[in-house]
Amino acid sequence: MQLVDLLLENRGIFKPEEKEKFLNPSYEGDLHDPYLMKDMERACVRIFEAIQAKEKIVIYSDYDCDGIPGAVILHDLFKKIGYGNFENYIPDRHKEGFGLHQPAIDEFIKSETKLLITVDLGITDVEEVAQAESSGINVIISDHHITPEILPPAYAILNPKQAGDEYPFKELCGAGVAFKLVQAFIKKYGEYFEKTSPSTGSTSSPQAAPRTTRLTAGWEKWLLDMAALATLSDQVPLLGENRALAFYGLKVLRKNRRLGLEKLFSKNRVDLSNLTEDDITFTLAPRLNAASRMESPRIAFDLVTTNDENKAEELSERLSEINNQRKILVAGIMKEVKKNLAKREEKSLIVIGNPAWRVGVLGLVASKIADEYERPCFVWGSAGARPGLAPAFKGSCRSDGSVNVVGLMRELEADTLLDYGGHDMAGGFSVSQSQVYFLEANLLAACQKIGQTDGSTMLTTSQRRCEFDAKLSLKDVTMENYEAIQKLAPFGTGNPKPVFLFEGVEVSGIKKFGKNNEHLEIVLEEKVKAIQFFKNEKSFTKPIAVGEKINLLANLEKNVFRNKTELRLKIIDIL
Repeated sequence: MQLVDLLLENRGIFKPEEKEKFLNPSYEGDLHDPYLMKDMERACVRIFEAIQAKEKIVIYSDYDCDGIPGAVILHDLFKKIGYGNFENYIPDRHKEGFGLHQPAIDEFIKSETKLLITVDLGITDVEEVAQAESSGINVIISDHHITPEILPPAYAILNPKQAGDEYPFKELCGAGVAFKLVQAFIKKYGEYFEKTSPSTGSTSSPQAAPRTTRLTAGWEKWLLDMAALATLSDQVPLLGENRALAFYGLKVLRKNRRLGLEKLFSKNRVDLSNLTEDDITFTLAPRLNAASRMESPRIAFDLVTTNDENKAEELSERLSEINNQRKILVAGIMKEVKKNLAKREEKSLIVIGNPAWRVGVLGLVASKIADEYERPCFVWGSAGARPGLAPAFKGSCRSDGSVNVVGLMRELEADTLLDYGGHDMAGGFSVSQSQVYFLEANLLAACQKIGQTDGSTMLTTSQRRCEFDAKLSLKDVTMENYEAIQKLAPFGTGNPKPVFLFEGVEVSGIKKFGKNNEHLEIVLEEKVKAIQFFKNEKSFTKPIAVGEKINLLANLEKNVFRNKTELRLKIIDIL
């Protein structure tokens, strides 16, 4: 069996037509009609009416690497059609937190805003939406999070997960929903507005589009860069429509036309011609997210949207500085975590926190802990001010793959958490100062309950690590096989990178690299390099030494540095 066929069948793709569809995503074939989404027609007509009446529009987005790209998508649309009476509002992660906020809505009322469009938030903000609607602001919610039983009284709700929505694909990210809105807008824009005649400048209808309008079918494809950035960053399944968005979005990113991204890619030595999903998830997304974690999300938004060369340079430099500060902060917290956990009895999950820890980096800390300690992790910090209510701690959680963290939080007693949300592998929560002392015990009990009652089989980390797609030998580490594997890209949630087992290979060399020698490189039989970041000889199931034979689990990857290309292995575990 050919390697590609084997990898596809390992992913449950057996039929020839299914294999063809997976290997060759189609923009026209894989992207569904946006008007299949509930309320889409209503939302578009309301935006058309706002443009015609020159009403003030506010785009209110989340501050992460899903919300910001989604905000850019709508920003670019309004700029393209020459509509200037709009603004982008992004809440401050630390002062305001996630979601819609009444003080912000009060300001929109004062500025005579008539239409509020959310991106990647709003589906749980019942009171805030009611306040806006009762004050004369229509609200269009575009969101992808799980919907509550009681929906906000919005003018229109765009969320494929809502009850009664027949949209065929439910796993879009927030920016993905925003992209569908733009797709729908363009589809009906020419029908709603009579276009200005290029010869006379006259219009045949009072519903004339702005004279600067130059919208052609398919223009939205230039926005696929933002849809892909968010789809890859938000870790939604890279299947179906998401696979097509990521696949074509990476193509647009390789032709990048955004000055700020050009500066950021250049500063981090990213080769656009060889851009992959790894460059997004490990280089671009962390830097854009660092803006809201450490300072203001506006820095990231302005970087992506600016057309000014000097401003692009200045913002990319600032973002790099902020990201370095973020790394130092996370390293300091991790040092404290390790010291604390060294004194503790080992349990099936980890709950840890400190009121002094900055809430913006807790997700990164939780990911590192779950990775290193191979257990689900809940991290809390930074007591959040809640006007009129008792202080609370905010937290982030990450799974090691053994449990659904949102399902786990759902099993807790109603008064344990003030609120929570997220996905299978990652989430956020708030907990009162009185309940934080009982959080670990309650989560351990919930974990045990899920393991006993939901009928699922929880794999240990070692069991999960032993899973692989195929056995290869070192002579199979070839460009031909690498290119065959890349036919399945982009990789991510729902479509993981293929894992290969190399049995009985001899370690002929070991060395450290990196600024502080924090990374590991081993040479196998004097011909193939294998590397892993932030690891050493004792970091794996079996410690390694020169001259020993090992069983290696690894991905095959291509490294391009200073125009030199080499194939190498990325270590997952050594057995």
